[in-house]
This record gives sequence, C-alpha cells and structure tokens, in this order.
Amino acid sequence: MSAPAGFAYTERADGTVRTVHRGRAAATLRGARAAKFLDEAAHGDPQQACARWTGAYKFGNERTARD
Repeated sequence: MSAPAGFAYTERADGTVRTVHRGRAAATLRGARAAKFLDEAAHGDPQQACARWTGAYKFGNERTARD
C-alpha cells in the first residue's frame, strides 16, 4: 500500500485546524481534537496523520486487496 499524499493542513488563529486533500476540504478540527491532531502531526508523519484523522485513506482499492 502506498503512503498517503496530497494532504495539507492550516492552523487558524482561533485554534481551528482545516485539512484539505488535493485542494478539497477534508476535515475541520476544533478544540481538543485540533490540539491532539497538531501534536500527532508535529511528532510523526503529517501526511499519515491527515489521512488518519480525515478518514480519507480508503479509496476503493480495499476490495481488490482483499480478493
């Protein structure tokens, strides 16, 4: 399985984190969830963290892999 790619995130002044995948909004995190995400992204792979937190890591190839 290839590594996640195409994710980006921005932290706003009010503490909100907006995650985009290939230019499209994927998730908006607020409060404690945003802080936990930022900590995970800072101490690990940001692409992997974005994919995990947005749920955008399933793109339809799971059935092929399972079969």
